[in-house]
Amino acid sequence: MVFLRAFLVWLIIVFAEFVHGAARGMLLEPYVGDFHARQIAVFTGSAIILFIAIMFVRWIDARSIYQLLGVGFMWLVLMLGFEIGFGYFFMGYSWERIGSDYNLLRGGLLPIGMVVLTVAPLIAAKIRRLI
Repeated sequence: MVFLRAFLVWLIIVFAEFVHGAARGMLLEPYVGDFHARQIAVFTGSAIILFIAIMFVRWIDARSIYQLLGVGFMWLVLMLGFEIGFGYFFMGYSWERIGSDYNLLRGGLLPIGMVVLTVAPLIAAKIRRLI
């Protein structure tokens, strides 16, 4: 039941990040450009993910550090698959464009966001004093 609930919360995260990405494109990108907007959005997106995790961690009902990390790892795998698949197949992004978000040496900051996503359930549980 924990992982089914975690999957449902992940769907909420995906929806929130989809709205976040649209807002980034309309409100931030015209002022700082595409790449810098994506860099900034890693931090605002991470805050959104943490907020959602804090709101739902009690409902997910993971009872141990291992379950919380398992939820985070599940979210990571699902999000990587979604981001890459959606970007390539639906948005038509090149592999180079997708990879640029993950290349820390060239300013791609998405790995930081993915680490936050992975540990978000654990951080949320600590904030809510569940563990």
